[in-house]
Amino acid sequence: MVVLVVATASDPASIGPAAAFLAMPGWSPGPPIPEGMESFTNGDVRLLKHERSIIAEDDLDNRWQAATGEAVSEVIFLSKHTAVSNRPALTVHPIGVPHLREDETPPQGGRPGWAALPNPRIGPWLRLMQKIAVDQGLVPEFEITLEATHHGPVTNTPTMFVEIDN
Repeated sequence: MVVLVVATASDPASIGPAAAFLAMPGWSPGPPIPEGMESFTNGDVRLLKHERSIIAEDDLDNRWQAATGEAVSEVIFLSKHTAVSNRPALTVHPIGVPHLREDETPPQGGRPGWAALPNPRIGPWLRLMQKIAVDQGLVPEFEITLEATHHGPVTNTPTMFVEIDN
């Protein structure tokens, strides 16, 4: 099984961390994906880069398995965070829109009344982000938070978003 890390090229907060991953040793080009996405491999991690909105990528884990034959154990989306407060933030959160009724349209992807299984790395990543933020002098300017779930996409494996807002 593989861990799927997903970045979108149109989002600097997504592609920046993806570029940092790819600058580390051990990465090689991954299998071609018929949907026009680039993939890279390093051990059991697959980094997937594409041009579309992440929240519209429903069933990406199933699509990866269909294209490559590799089952996905977890999905991590790298994304920009947008806050009403305009305060810079580093956030992690599960995905889904369980608060919406079936007759409502999710404004940011997902399926009404649904939530993905949360990725078990949410807690460790939150604690790591808190430590790094303190060590790098980002606190108190940056808020380090665990957000409530509030958007898609739909997935079938444990999933989380890691978001940067600056």
